Formats: sequence, structure tokens, C-alpha cells
Amino acid sequence: MAILRSFLALLAGYLLGSVSVAVVLTKLLYGGDVREQGSGNAGATNVARVFGFSAGLWTLLGDVIKTLLSMFIGKLIFGDMGAAAAALGCILGHCWPVYFGFRGGKAVSVGAAIAIFLDWRLILLLVVVFFVVFFLFRRVSLSSIACAVSYPFGMLILGGFPWYEMLLACIILVLVTFKHRENIKRLIQGTEPKFQAGKSKK
Repeated sequence: MAILRSFLALLAGYLLGSVSVAVVLTKLLYGGDVREQGSGNAGATNVARVFGFSAGLWTLLGDVIKTLLSMFIGKLIFGDMGAAAAALGCILGHCWPVYFGFRGGKAVSVGAAIAIFLDWRLILLLVVVFFVVFFLFRRVSLSSIACAVSYPFGMLILGGFPWYEMLLACIILVLVTFKHRENIKRLIQGTEPKFQAGKSKK
């Protein structure tokens, strides 16, 4: 029964996570698929680069909402473990959305939203890490990877997290790193561009 409930929570999270806010927003409001522009990534950063900072913020907000909703549903299905299962499903759906040809984002915004649900101290720590690294290097990719690395270690420092949430943090680290593998190559080569928001488009 526990396995079935965990699977249902994961499935619910995956189906919600597969709603690619970046793709939906850019197609409805700007008449184009963000995956065909900029870096080709269906995430808030690429939306901001192509369509402007405000569009990126709306995308981020949508990703946060779908993640929190997924975890609330998972919690209703199977408590805290259900919330963690739904979070895993949501981040997998965000990266490989079933509705959009399995071409999604890089797990960063969903990972941040999961931290919001788990512990306000964790998201505060990650936000500090993100902006410190961004201030020093001006690369969103490097800031995102730094946050992913800080995720499980931050949870260890804060303490009190059950094993399945620690496992979730490790999976987030692996996913974010894997999805940024091309960025990592460019960072090593010194060719990774600095972040610059595009002009807002109507």
C-alpha cells in the first residue's frame, strides 16, 4: 500500500511538473517556443534572456506554484514521504515533460521550490549561495550548480531531514549537474556567456 501511494504521488507530481510554464507562456504571450531560441532551454533564465526579465520572473513563479501544488497533493496522498515523491515526479516532469516531447528545463526553479516547501532556512541558504556566486562570476549556470552542490550539504548542516528528503536532495544535485553538462564544458573552456536579460516583448 505504501509503495502504491508513493507511486501515485510521484505520478501526480510528474503530470503537474510536465506543464512547462516556459513553453506555455512564450507560445501564448509571445507567439514562439522558447526552446527554439536562445540556449534552447525551457527555463526561466532562457525566457528572461529572450523575452525580458519580467517574462522570466513569471516563468519562475509558475514553476514554483506547480511544484508547491505537486507537493501539497503528494502530502495529502502519503504525508511527508508523499510530498517528497511528488517533488521527485515534478522535477522529472519539468526536465522531461510528457506534454512537450520530453524537452524541458534544467531542474533549478523546481529544485528551489522544493526547498521552499521543505524548510525556509534551506531556501534562504540557497538564495545566498546563488547571489554570492552570481555577484562574483555573473554566470547563472555556475550559480545554479553551486546551489545544487550546497543542497544536500545545507540539509546536513541544518539537520532534522528524513532520509527520503536527503535522497531527494542528492537526486536534485545529480539532475542539475547532468542538465548543465554543456554549461560545465563551456565554463571549463571559458566560453560560457554572462547573463544578460533581453528587452521585454509584448
